[in-house]
Amino acid sequence: MNKTLISIVGPTAIGKTALSIKLAKHFNTVIVSADSRQFYKEMHIGTAVPSTEELEAAPHHFIQHKSIEENYNVGDFERDAIAKITELHRTHNTVIMVGGSGLYVKAVTKGLDNFPEVESSIRTELNKKLETEGLKTLQEQLKLMDPIAYRTIAIDNPQRLIRALEICIGTNKPYSSFLTNPEKKRSFNTVTIGLDADRTIIYDRINQRVDIMVNDGLIEEAKRLFPYKDLNALNTVGYKELFNYFEGKWTLEFAISEIKKNTRRFAKRQLTWFRKDDTIKWFDFNTDIKNIITYLEKQV
Repeated sequence: MNKTLISIVGPTAIGKTALSIKLAKHFNTVIVSADSRQFYKEMHIGTAVPSTEELEAAPHHFIQHKSIEENYNVGDFERDAIAKITELHRTHNTVIMVGGSGLYVKAVTKGLDNFPEVESSIRTELNKKLETEGLKTLQEQLKLMDPIAYRTIAIDNPQRLIRALEICIGTNKPYSSFLTNPEKKRSFNTVTIGLDADRTIIYDRINQRVDIMVNDGLIEEAKRLFPYKDLNALNTVGYKELFNYFEGKWTLEFAISEIKKNTRRFAKRQLTWFRKDDTIKWFDFNTDIKNIITYLEKQV
């Protein structure tokens, strides 16, 4: 195969966007985003969408191309991204993909896993349980039924949590046991690199990023989106905490501290997910770009 997808992964706030732009310039190519939080045009500050300067530095796809009111899932993204990458490969031997949404990255590079059908009544009951007993109860249930899924999926996302639980209940097997299906054949070769750092550095970068988001207008952005707080797209770190503040449940100071804490937890889950993949070549986030390019040029 002479067509390559360079996939850049790693925890949030590690510097994936900056690296992707440098690589896009070097390989004279374009960037496909696999960050599911950056798909929505109404969400900008809280999702750390690349700046205007960054977007102008290299062509980007799948950035703010959907509305929060549209239903768009990982299956839709797999279909759309493969079609776009195939199209881009007609004019570029190499395409860059960047994002920390592990399931969305996997959908493109390896394909989605196939899950058995389960009774729809299970999901109905789980949704009722969510309403009456809250998210924490469902999280504890998954922890008992499938500790691996509990550590790796986005357990703060009710949709993902309920999906995992309904598979566990409906099949009497762990959700994670179905994450081993053979990889789908792609028309391109994939080279995946990861950025990493000591945990204290990652956490400091996250805390600093949240402070910058607040200074840049995150509270005002969340206030505009508050009327849509029940949409699935907005059930995400950075917004749901501020919604609790707007409802008078939390102080602003506590809400911001929770954004930092939940983002740190998210980064930990990202690393747990990506470290299961032994094909990823890891680099320290401070690695000289020349060393990364040298490695990649041997692979493409």
